[in-house]
Amino acid sequence: MRPILLALASLAMASCATLRPTAEPQRAAVAVVFDRETITPVIVEGLADRATGRAVEANDPVRIASISKLVMALATLRLVDEGKVDLGTDVSTYLGWSLRNPAYPDVPVTLGQLLRHRSGLRDDAGYVIPLGESLQAKLSDPEAWYAGAPPGDAPFEYANLGSPVVATVLEAASGERYDRLVERAVFGPLGIKACLNWIGCSQDQADRAVVLYRSTGEVARDDAADRPLNCTLPVAEDVACSLDDYVPGTNASIFSPQGGVRIGMIDLAKIGQAILGEDNRLLSPQGFRQLKRRFPPVEGSAPNFCFYGFGVHTLYPGLVGCNDVLFQLGARWYGHAGEAYGLRSGLWMEEDERSGIAYFVTAVPDRNAPDEGGFAPEEIELVGRAMRMVE
Repeated sequence: MRPILLALASLAMASCATLRPTAEPQRAAVAVVFDRETITPVIVEGLADRATGRAVEANDPVRIASISKLVMALATLRLVDEGKVDLGTDVSTYLGWSLRNPAYPDVPVTLGQLLRHRSGLRDDAGYVIPLGESLQAKLSDPEAWYAGAPPGDAPFEYANLGSPVVATVLEAASGERYDRLVERAVFGPLGIKACLNWIGCSQDQADRAVVLYRSTGEVARDDAADRPLNCTLPVAEDVACSLDDYVPGTNASIFSPQGGVRIGMIDLAKIGQAILGEDNRLLSPQGFRQLKRRFPPVEGSAPNFCFYGFGVHTLYPGLVGCNDVLFQLGARWYGHAGEAYGLRSGLWMEEDERSGIAYFVTAVPDRNAPDEGGFAPEEIELVGRAMRMVE
């Protein structure tokens, strides 16, 4: 993608057939390239909803899975800028109750550890805490923790459970419900239409949802029965699906901060542009330095997570011991990947700060092994095709 502006100008004259190839008509895929000034869809193909035959559009909202953690990092660093939280403070200070690994009751847990997946939390006890259940109770389960080392010294372990903790801390510190905080701190300043678990999205946005399918063809998420006007929250049995009595700072798991953002790829690219350009509507210069901070390889981690910072994953393809090749060897990219319900997605920016890509592809086969990061052949093909179009 060097340079991409001339390539983007020629792409603007591309035919609809170029943007909508007939291969794989059932599998929806969108890829959008961007630099600091320009956003251009280069691949838009397949069906957003097989039941109705609706074709996918470039900015149709889709559940982006773990890219939501990068959105959470932006919200966290915004509150750091505002002086409401600190990455090194014991999160118990904000929660109002003591959060501890039961095996290390005297060792505090911090936001920085949680964002870097170094707190000792793990997903063995599950990470979805429905409305009406207790986050505090979930975190008292020894199965939720790594017992071999204290927080901070615990090895890197990619744990979705850390995200509900972070989001709940942000609520407690700010007094804002997590979905409203993200709207204020991230989506609103950039003019983006997005939401978490469909809360705050309009009915028109929900009606344009990309339905997620398994590779077998079965619906996984976000068909008509899984969208408004139906309940879109995880709710405990015999509990009303209503946020009227929800108290911020008690259980932000209900917003699925680990993966529940619904957003179109053009709007996701706007977040990428803001990160590239260090847009002060999002963060201060110090905030962006923290966001883009490079940490050394994490010893003992899955080889696809060799470099992981405060909610940001950096790809160093070609580095011995790291298996994180999505782009050509020699190019370093940072951002985050997503994987859930047959979807693969990504928001990646070049380390030289000139350009980036936002994409998703649906109906990707599930892994045969536990989730340890890495990229599926379907997304590698999609990204490669998109990059060749702008060379």
